[in-house]
Amino acid sequence: MRIRGLLVIVFSLTTVMARRRVNRAFLKMFQSEAAQSDPCHDDETDKPRQCVPDFVNAAYGVGARASSTCGSPTSRHCYSTSAQQFLKGQPKEVCEICDAENKGKHHPPEFLTDLNNPNNVTCWNSEILSPDHEDNVTLTLSLGKKYELTYISMQFCNMKPHSLAIYKSMDHGKSWQPFQYYSGSCREVWDRDHRVTISRANEQEALCLDSHLQDGAGTRVAFSTLADRPSAEDFENSPVLQDWVTATDIKVVFPAKYFKQNNIESNAISSNQSEETNQRETDHSRDYISVSDLAIGGRCKCNGHASQCKFDKYGELACDCQHNTDGRECEKCKPFHFDRPWGRATSSAANECVPCSCNLHARRCRFNMELYRLSGGISGGVCYKCRHNTAGRHCHYCKEGYFRNKDKPMTHKKACRPCNCHPVGSSGKICNQTNGQCPCKDGVTGLECNRCAKGYQQSGSPIAPCIKVPRSSFSNYARSGTSYPAAPDPGYSRPQGDARAACAHCKKVKRKVNMRKYCKQDYVVLVTLIRQTNSGNKWFKFQASIDSVFRKSGGVRRLQQQGPVDVWVKRDDLECGCPKLRARSSYLILGQDASSRRAVVINTKTVVLEWKEEWRRRMKRFQRRSSKYCPEK
Repeated sequence: MRIRGLLVIVFSLTTVMARRRVNRAFLKMFQSEAAQSDPCHDDETDKPRQCVPDFVNAAYGVGARASSTCGSPTSRHCYSTSAQQFLKGQPKEVCEICDAENKGKHHPPEFLTDLNNPNNVTCWNSEILSPDHEDNVTLTLSLGKKYELTYISMQFCNMKPHSLAIYKSMDHGKSWQPFQYYSGSCREVWDRDHRVTISRANEQEALCLDSHLQDGAGTRVAFSTLADRPSAEDFENSPVLQDWVTATDIKVVFPAKYFKQNNIESNAISSNQSEETNQRETDHSRDYISVSDLAIGGRCKCNGHASQCKFDKYGELACDCQHNTDGRECEKCKPFHFDRPWGRATSSAANECVPCSCNLHARRCRFNMELYRLSGGISGGVCYKCRHNTAGRHCHYCKEGYFRNKDKPMTHKKACRPCNCHPVGSSGKICNQTNGQCPCKDGVTGLECNRCAKGYQQSGSPIAPCIKVPRSSFSNYARSGTSYPAAPDPGYSRPQGDARAACAHCKKVKRKVNMRKYCKQDYVVLVTLIRQTNSGNKWFKFQASIDSVFRKSGGVRRLQQQGPVDVWVKRDDLECGCPKLRARSSYLILGQDASSRRAVVINTKTVVLEWKEEWRRRMKRFQRRSSKYCPEK
């Protein structure tokens, strides 16, 4: 019994696991289908493609506005309940009372765009107009955004009007243009010729037709926006027709003075009906408009860059734009995607917007058509405000005063290094952008023009800092391999060769200040070297100003913020580049045993770092924490 029970349990677990595997496989199948269902992307080619929203009745559920609605005062309306019976000459008359104060007997314009049921027709009715009434009756629908319309259809409950006109607006009702005219007397009513021939030169001209009054036309008036338009077969390449079918609002106008001609025109055309039926139609017709359904077929206008429209955070209907496009109709490119001109998507090309190539050094760009043409239609983006010391259309080279750092890729924020051309030894501040070589004066050499060339010696003149060594001494200098600083400015480094041994006392200092290193110092100050005032055989003296004092112990009283100070450094240390100082530059000095005078003496234990402004926040933080972490001296 126990064995049988175990077998049953094992079988049950196996069955459950198998079902789970089947369910997972079943779900994966649908997940893969969902992942490949993006209509704006072709999974086979892995490229974007044209996509359009679903075809809908844009008028459904939209609140229509009517200039005239029955019910005030109360009036009696009669109409046929069946269009088919009306065509057979057997209309069934229904008469109703229209009362605005009684909802059950009211005929509002909301009936126009609700769900149309032929077996339970609900009709909007205008007022019964008197013979001297001169105002037109209008119906207006606002679609909320731009649509590309295919047709406009109206189902009438009673006799169709003798004349009507359809207008469209592309700017939400600010201006209107004619879409289509209908009339049995086009010249008399609308001052237009009947059925004008449409060519490619006048594809946006509204036609005037009388087809709604012909035999067998029924009780529906249907207008096709692309009918009789020569470019309809090549619609996606015809901007004229794309503009023609675009609308945000639709307005239908019924001219009041031609309501009474319904009976005359309809009776004259219906020649196959009996005289008794015609008389019955005349009896049932009234001077009012009655419409049961108004349908507007089309697609939300997204220019081929979206497959759906939805409400945004402001409650407005907008396209869900793809292909890096933006706008309510995807009519422009997203910011920073201007490397190619915006274009409407077609069946052969998605025309997606492409981001500008700025090597991660710019946040804005613009499109230049001339550059786009010169590139053969490849790239037209121009980057704005290149950062990280870069320049160029694509931020692809270093700006003046900087050169390319070969250790970093061009996309790195430190791809460009400053030239640091010596102000005395160089003839300019712009160096070679490839290798960083500064333009040196005669007799000066080095990448930064900071030392005298072989056979030259220091002169002390800022105009000619290096002069030729006299011939009597040249052989000695040549044998020693000694090069001399271009000027007494301490920015020059000690020459290479046998003099390297003299710089062995210099220590490499980590260019990073932490809390421990901060607390070990008697003072931490930020100074700016102004100029060199004098020099002796063993010392250089600089006149400097104190910009900030970040730390001072009890023994350092004279170093006050915002005051002058003398900075002393040994000649041997300066020529060896420990530290490397330049006039008109700022340095962070961390030292001990400050002089009792207003002076800072730099020795081998002093830490001197060229100042970076981003360090200020860190120094302020160290200063706040010093009372807690640094012991008093």
